[in-house]
Amino acid sequence: MLALLAPLTVRATDAATITRQGNGKGAAPCMACHGTDGGGMAINGYPRLAGLDATYIRRQLDDFANGTRSNPVMQPNASALDANERAALAEYYSALPVPARFAKPPVAKPDAGAERLAVRGDWSRGLPACVQCHAPGGVGVGPNFPPLAGQSAAYIASQLRAWQQGMRRNDPLQLMQHVAQRLTPQEVEAVAGWFGEQPLPAREGAP
Repeated sequence: MLALLAPLTVRATDAATITRQGNGKGAAPCMACHGTDGGGMAINGYPRLAGLDATYIRRQLDDFANGTRSNPVMQPNASALDANERAALAEYYSALPVPARFAKPPVAKPDAGAERLAVRGDWSRGLPACVQCHAPGGVGVGPNFPPLAGQSAAYIASQLRAWQQGMRRNDPLQLMQHVAQRLTPQEVEAVAGWFGEQPLPAREGAP
């Protein structure tokens, strides 16, 4: 009887099925936007999920589902997932190895201005360095400061604009809203481009 009353859980195998086929209740296959390896689709600005912190992924899915974070594609999909499915997908993507292509060294010449903002900030404008929260090289720290390296420049820029415009508000202590609002449109593109070129160490076992 206790087993019958225990809450249902979604296994990793079920999460893998959702990524390929959806859940049959309105959520589309995750791989349609985030790729078969969870690496995202840079050309469309869809982010990498593979290797991100599970708590971070889960919070984003929950925020999409409850409307705290706005996105016309993710809101209906996250809303069609129940809490167990969102948790299972977060664990599934977190356990995926970072695709090897994200470990390649940058090929473009660094933008000096963008690198300066990313590494040193501009305290005359109240702009801290991005790496103070997101770690040297933008590799990320825990569930609150996700990696910027290994994400496409288009996605990073779109999120900076979302912070600026108040369309995204689910950051700790509104840190990103304050930072983004101090960036010019040109700086948004430049900083996004700089982080988009930074290599991210691949996890052990990555292809």
